[in-house]
Amino acid sequence: MIHLIHVDPRLHTPMYFLLSQLSLMDLMDVSAIVPKMAFNFLSGQKSITFLGCGAQAFFFMTMAGSEGLLLASMAYDRFVAICHPLHYPIRMSKTMCLKMIIGSWALGSINSLAHTIYAFHIPYCHSRSINHFFCDVPAMLPLACMDTWVYEYMVFVSTSLFLPLPFLGITASYGRVLFAVFHMHSKEGRKKAFTTCSTHLTVVTFYYAPFAYTYLRPRSFRTPTEDKILAVFYTMLTPMLNPIIYSLRNSEVLGAMARVFGTLSFMKT
Repeated sequence: MIHLIHVDPRLHTPMYFLLSQLSLMDLMDVSAIVPKMAFNFLSGQKSITFLGCGAQAFFFMTMAGSEGLLLASMAYDRFVAICHPLHYPIRMSKTMCLKMIIGSWALGSINSLAHTIYAFHIPYCHSRSINHFFCDVPAMLPLACMDTWVYEYMVFVSTSLFLPLPFLGITASYGRVLFAVFHMHSKEGRKKAFTTCSTHLTVVTFYYAPFAYTYLRPRSFRTPTEDKILAVFYTMLTPMLNPIIYSLRNSEVLGAMARVFGTLSFMKT
C-alpha cells in the first residue's frame, strides 16, 4: 500500500496519504511485536531484555494511540469529500493533511512516552514473568510492589481520550455521510460513497472493538487469557487485514495495482 500510494500519481490525494500512514503504523505495530514473539515461540525461550520490553511497550502504545486519531482524520476526510465536496480542496489541503498526520504521530508518541517512563519506574518485586506474549503495560502491573490504582486510573483516562472521543468523532462523521449518501440522486455515486465508507467502518470496528473491551474494563473483570486472545486481533489480525480490506474493496487501489505491477511485469519480460 505504501509503495502503491508513493509511485502512482492518481493516489496522491489526502485520503491516500492518510491511508499510507495507517499502513505504516500497522507495519510498525506488527514489527514491534511479532518477530520477538515468533523467535521466542520457535526457540523455546521466553525472555526479553528490560530495554527491549520498554521499546516494545513504547512502540505498541504509540501505534495504538496514533492509529485511533488517524482513523478519526480519515473519517473527517470522507465527511468533507461527500458532504462538502466544493470545500474539500480548502478543508483538506496538503497543509491540513500534514497537520493531521503530524498531530496523530505526536500525540500518540507523547502519550506513549509518558506511560512507558512511568510504568518502567514502578518497583517490581514479584515474579518477573508477564502473563502475555508481549510487554503490555497492564499485564505488568500485577507484578508491582506498590498500589497501582492511581496509574490504572491514568491508563483509563488516557484510553478514554484516545478511544471513545475519536470514536464519537468517527460516528458523527459517518452518520452525516450516510445521511448524505441516502439522499444522493446518482446511483453510481451512492454506490461508490457507500463502498468507501463501509470499508472505513470495517477497519474502525476491527480496531476499536478489541481495544475497548480490553482497556475500558476494570482489571477485576478481565482475565489474562481473554487479554491475550483479544491482543491477537489488534496486534496481528487487524494490521494484516487492513491492507487487504482497502485493496480488495477499492477500485482505485486495484487499478493502481494493475498499473504498477503490470508495468513491472512488462519490464521484466
